[in-house]
Amino acid sequence: MTATATRKAPAGLNSILALIVAAVVVLSAAVIGNLATFSGLVPWYASLNKPAFTPPNWLFGPVWSLLYLTMIFAFWRILTRPRATEGRGAAIAWFVVQMVLNGAWSVAFFGLQSPLLGLITIAALVVALVATILTSLKVDRIAGLMLLPYLAWVSFASLLNGAVWWLNR
Repeated sequence: MTATATRKAPAGLNSILALIVAAVVVLSAAVIGNLATFSGLVPWYASLNKPAFTPPNWLFGPVWSLLYLTMIFAFWRILTRPRATEGRGAAIAWFVVQMVLNGAWSVAFFGLQSPLLGLITIAALVVALVATILTSLKVDRIAGLMLLPYLAWVSFASLLNGAVWWLNR
């Protein structure tokens, strides 16, 4: 046995560690987002003019919960690919960037109560998310595909954010 072989963690342990890392990254953005959102819901968000296609507030929690679970699963799949997998590092980097932007959007829109700053942030999030999906597809097709509902929801949220900004400028 070589010295490097003795230092490697068992595959099962690597998978568990990858799951913990994936959960910490995703749930950190979720916690930051929730704290910012709840601080701005009442009275600020409740007082805004909103478009007719605005979903009821109760829908956001279940949708985001499901999306965060799929993000954890997708990121775990990327993290568990062999380190030598071409594009793995880029997929990891893009995933982290888009998660930072995910949390930053809630801070911009709800925390700072700025639909315009939220719109700028969510536009950057869409770009980073598309890059995340494209790089993830090259590393693990399932991981990339698992992020498509998230892209659909963020695209809808972009439209909603834009409409809120327009109606309240």
